[in-house]
Amino acid sequence: MHSQTQLTTTDGRRIAKRLFNHWKHKFEVVETEQHFQIMMPTATVTLTPQESTLDVRIDSQLETAEQTRLESVVIDHLNRMAQEEFQVTWQQQA
Repeated sequence: MHSQTQLTTTDGRRIAKRLFNHWKHKFEVVETEQHFQIMMPTATVTLTPQESTLDVRIDSQLETAEQTRLESVVIDHLNRMAQEEFQVTWQQQA
């Protein structure tokens, strides 16, 4: 299953980097020129900063309810890193 959303922000790289650094002590992480990836035991979170958005994608083998919970955890952390509240709509695909 995968989920994706876009956060409207011009600070995408800063926010992604803060979350990347926050989680690098707990999970395996990979940083490239294009994106930041956090490899959790059951999912991979990919953060791709754009000029006016931060694209967020979660790839996993989770059931829908667990995927929805992980979406909430990710956005809660991104809100904390950005010090603002993003209103998001996730698109899920099996």
